[in-house]
Amino acid sequence: MDILIADVLGDVAFVLVVSQLLGAAARRIGQPAVVGQVLAGILLGPSLLGRLPGHLTSRFFPPEVMPSLTVLSQVAVVIFMFGVGYELNQRSLRGLRRTASLVAASALLVPMGLGFAAVLIFRSEFANLGLRHVSHSVVLFMGVAMSITALPVLAAIARERGIAGSTAGATAIAAAGIMDAAAWLVLAAALVSTANKPGRPWPVTLLLVSGLIVIMLVAVRPALRWLINRPRSVLSNPLPVALALALSSAWVTATLGLHPVFGGFLAGLTMPTMDGTPDAEVLRPVEEMGGLLLPLFFAVTGLSLNVGDLNNTAFALLALLCGVASAGKLGPAYLASRIGRLSPRDSATVAVLVNARGLTELIALNVGLNAGLINQRLFTVLVLMALITTVATVPLLSLIRTPTPPPSGSEPHPLLPPPFRASEP
Repeated sequence: MDILIADVLGDVAFVLVVSQLLGAAARRIGQPAVVGQVLAGILLGPSLLGRLPGHLTSRFFPPEVMPSLTVLSQVAVVIFMFGVGYELNQRSLRGLRRTASLVAASALLVPMGLGFAAVLIFRSEFANLGLRHVSHSVVLFMGVAMSITALPVLAAIARERGIAGSTAGATAIAAAGIMDAAAWLVLAAALVSTANKPGRPWPVTLLLVSGLIVIMLVAVRPALRWLINRPRSVLSNPLPVALALALSSAWVTATLGLHPVFGGFLAGLTMPTMDGTPDAEVLRPVEEMGGLLLPLFFAVTGLSLNVGDLNNTAFALLALLCGVASAGKLGPAYLASRIGRLSPRDSATVAVLVNARGLTELIALNVGLNAGLINQRLFTVLVLMALITTVATVPLLSLIRTPTPPPSGSEPHPLLPPPFRASEP
């Protein structure tokens, strides 16, 4: 046991150092740190480290440590998804409700429909990757995989480019929040029929999950607000309450047969806010804790990827999915922004921002892989698609507008844009 603990601690330290170095390198070339961290996870796996003499991947990450690393990575993802759900409580629309809703609807439904069509039309290509059975759940999952937008990565890019508080930045952030909430609901629907528990048919699971959502939002949320605001309450410190809520909700959804990330997200939606604005004393430490451990998630993901196993058919399918995913976001989001009376430059900015997938996509792909909706090779293709579309965001933004530094003074929270201001024409 002592040797196992030592190996786990050593692996955690190793992953954190490598991820920090590559994350810093990504920032130096204008990319969000998450891009470097994802690359770190891929490089530590069989795609690179495992190809070097001495079987280094298996030496650094022996099979007996993987369960512990997996548990830690899932805790990180649950905390991260709590932060995403909690941040959606903020009043980010601020006069952009119509435009943001148009962008969200178009940039969600169009790529989702294209994802449905792709898996049905190109059945033979998907079958060559080992996906022989295309069920309704698989079709729904592919639609989600094509339509997800990474709200945290989008917000970080917008902040670093100095456009987080502009019309385009605020619209993109608000639309991404709407899209992610809807996409997670569709993904949950896709997984309900696969959540097979002995003696429990999927309609019963659906009923139980629906009941959990109602209880959390209708009963737990008001009760938490009353307890936290009560003078001298033992629950007056909201951070431990938030963490307990996230982990317990994740435990319940996992018990029901769904992935724990849904519980974390639901807990974030349940956690009461301060007049519609997330409490910084909760959101900031949650983001910091999740961000500190998320490299473990990237490492576990990278250890299951082997880019060298992909053949020409896989790379052709990768090109197809990149085209479908990008076309389904860029065109509809631009047109919706123009209909919402944004300028051509702001409309193009919104379209490029909502095409970033990043971490949120990786979480969804891991959910689909764990549920058996996709196999390992298709998972690798979809991870590369998410990475390519995210990396393309910054160069495309550079073609549209010159970056401006964030406002001087205290740096805003990574997921909270500065106060809204109209963009310059």
